[in-house]
Amino acid sequence: MTQQADVIVLFGGTGDLSRRMLLPSLYFLDADGFLPDGFRLLATARSELTREGFVEQVRETLAARPEGLDPAVWARFAERIDYVMADATTPEGAQALKVALEGRRPIYYLAISPSLYAKVAVALAGAGLAHDESRIVLEKPIGRDLETSRQINTAIGRVFDESQVFRIDHYLGKETVQNLIALRFANTLFEPLWNNLTIDHVQITVAETEGVGDRWPYYDEYGALRDMLQNHMLQLLCLVAMEPPSDMEPDSVRNEKVKVLRSLRRFTRADAQGSSIRGQYGDGMVAGKTAAAYEAERGQATGTETFVALRADIDNWRWAGVPFFLRTGKRLPERRTQIAIQFKAVPHSIFGAASTQDLAANRLVIDLQPDEDIALTLMNKAPGISQGGMRLQSLPLSLSLLKAYSGPNSRRRIAYERLLLDVINGDTTLFVRRDEVEEAWRWVDGVADAWAEAGLTPKPYPAGSWGPSGAFGLIERFGRTWLD
Repeated sequence: MTQQADVIVLFGGTGDLSRRMLLPSLYFLDADGFLPDGFRLLATARSELTREGFVEQVRETLAARPEGLDPAVWARFAERIDYVMADATTPEGAQALKVALEGRRPIYYLAISPSLYAKVAVALAGAGLAHDESRIVLEKPIGRDLETSRQINTAIGRVFDESQVFRIDHYLGKETVQNLIALRFANTLFEPLWNNLTIDHVQITVAETEGVGDRWPYYDEYGALRDMLQNHMLQLLCLVAMEPPSDMEPDSVRNEKVKVLRSLRRFTRADAQGSSIRGQYGDGMVAGKTAAAYEAERGQATGTETFVALRADIDNWRWAGVPFFLRTGKRLPERRTQIAIQFKAVPHSIFGAASTQDLAANRLVIDLQPDEDIALTLMNKAPGISQGGMRLQSLPLSLSLLKAYSGPNSRRRIAYERLLLDVINGDTTLFVRRDEVEEAWRWVDGVADAWAEAGLTPKPYPAGSWGPSGAFGLIERFGRTWLD
């Protein structure tokens, strides 16, 4: 049995990710009794802080959250915390951590720029801190393309075995994403229907209302394709499309995801022109407030896309002929992450002409945010009597987590809580394996190359809209419409 880790080292401990997600997640794990006895939290950064100063910053961060601060939990959690000011990319910085980690089973969480991953790994190895009982967590993006991803993975692989590497995608920690696995493989209802005989198409939408803002130096290098589609969206596609694994062992699940990525049809120049659209937001209104154009935020013109919509095809027996429509963008009308499985219409209507107009194909909609819900729409007889035959209406059967698990003690967990607990326990099921990352990059590089070959530039769209008009034309060209 894999031993539990007994300390987590947060590189970039004073950074935005640590403040917003990692520290609160560890606090809530402690509140629920999931942190092992004696578990320690060691934060490190270049900021000149004492331990007391850092602990006070953590207290203020947690107290400002809507859940508030439980005095008894905080007293216990504060005792776990330590802070070391260090440049962890240097041998001296790694040595500064050595005393606190002697004899420990550490997790190294790199909440820092991916360009520093290799330097930190080398420094840890030089200080004798990369050993068989250590684990390392890598945040995305792991590279900007297949070549740079391989460079990072190879550098990490020289120091840590693949079984010690946890590449994190926080979408996989969301309850509804995990529930998709349960929905598919814990019920006999869906699996016989989960194929090209009954499913017409699949839509995956990741819509954000906020703009890029002061993150533009990062975003301008990556764009929507590399920032969102390469990781989050392809992971969701894999969970929808993968074959049933033999069990829930980590490699069993990840093997099936890799098969999906390898089955994705490679993009061509014709696909770039007919099956994809790039966009960039201009001035507009979002939630009743004026929003500046991306180029105004950046300060000059740029060819970076803030919106992508495309059709993906999976060339295997289960999904041949079923289009997967993916779209993601900044400055859209609402914040939404959603998977929609559209089933085919009944082959023949036995109802009258008036009722047939009401007849709609079944649809399974999986909402990840802002609400977590799974809804299956079914046709139902409309109550009452009418002339001209039976009238029909579409009604949803809902598996709302908010409604099913509401109560005074319930709260919506941060996705990182599940993932951090899995790292502590050494469970890699919900983490991304090296070959997954590289297969995803191989496909995305093909899309980028096809765009370049076709000379496809971003089309403007007003902030607060659903993207360029071409995004609607893209899906309508194949006889479907977006679920808005």
